[in-house]
Amino acid sequence: MNNNGINILILSAGRRVELVNCFKAARDRLGISGKVVACDASNLAPALYFADVREQVPRIAENDNYVNSFIEICNRYEIDLVVPTIDTELLLLAERLDEIEAATKAKVLISSLDVIRICRDKTNTQRWLEEHGFLVPRMISDDEIDAGRASYPLFIKPLDGSSSINAFKAENKEEIDTYRELIGDGKYIIQDFMEGTEYTIDCFLDMEGEIITVVPRIRIATRSGEIAKGRIVRDKAIIEDVTRLLTELKPIGHITIQCMRTDRGIEYIEINPRFGGGAPMSIMAGADSCENLYRILRGEKLKRNEAFRENVTFLRFDASIMLNEDNELESQELNK
Repeated sequence: MNNNGINILILSAGRRVELVNCFKAARDRLGISGKVVACDASNLAPALYFADVREQVPRIAENDNYVNSFIEICNRYEIDLVVPTIDTELLLLAERLDEIEAATKAKVLISSLDVIRICRDKTNTQRWLEEHGFLVPRMISDDEIDAGRASYPLFIKPLDGSSSINAFKAENKEEIDTYRELIGDGKYIIQDFMEGTEYTIDCFLDMEGEIITVVPRIRIATRSGEIAKGRIVRDKAIIEDVTRLLTELKPIGHITIQCMRTDRGIEYIEINPRFGGGAPMSIMAGADSCENLYRILRGEKLKRNEAFRENVTFLRFDASIMLNEDNELESQELNK
């Protein structure tokens, strides 16, 4: 912690208004000084206008320009922690972690490169889960489909997909052929279609990979791949299975895991080593990853905490803010 308190930089802030507010609330509740800085490639990203400081950066695809830009921001605002929020920046950050941390005084909230490679490629995720004895839907090969040996329905999604983009249920070979062509040759994974109750599990681990919180929630409704309605539950079987998964994988920070309870048991869908869009639900229920990070940054050693509220339901909705003629925030009245 520097003389100006603890400063947090949230990357690719986008629509993460709730997350920005959660960091600010945790800071204020703990009586810590410091700024929450948010950046995005678009100066019209709503979350920018809820941060203490907003910055526009190049697009992630510009690699060097993007990294150099937020390194400069880190140094200008004496950033202590960099928080990624979207899948497409994770591999870049993990690959250039040493360079970024050497050029700044900031810690990047990113798991090891090995963990990111497992999580960012759906085939790698599938194989890792199978090798470690976790249930996953069976992976179907192109040969099985082309030879007519596949049973439908099937599920197809991009290997490096996010937010359910180009993820489809296929009822027959004609549909799976259409989706294979749409996603692109060899850039997808095909699995048996799962049916059951879908869960998201918000987890937090300290910088040494020690588990602090594991909070399941039922995905009641989703929109564009992100949870719209959810209910926190204390499902002991899921908590125990996810605890074993985290112990084997050893990520750090806030991790979002998706699974489904089916007739076979607990089957895993994906592991996202970052804050998910619905993370504020678990934070508001008492598993406060933002507060955990502030406590770690001021030198505290955390212990496992299972004191979250259960059977509370969250309903997410859109709100509007108004920018004036100079693109400056003028009104948040509709958000109150």
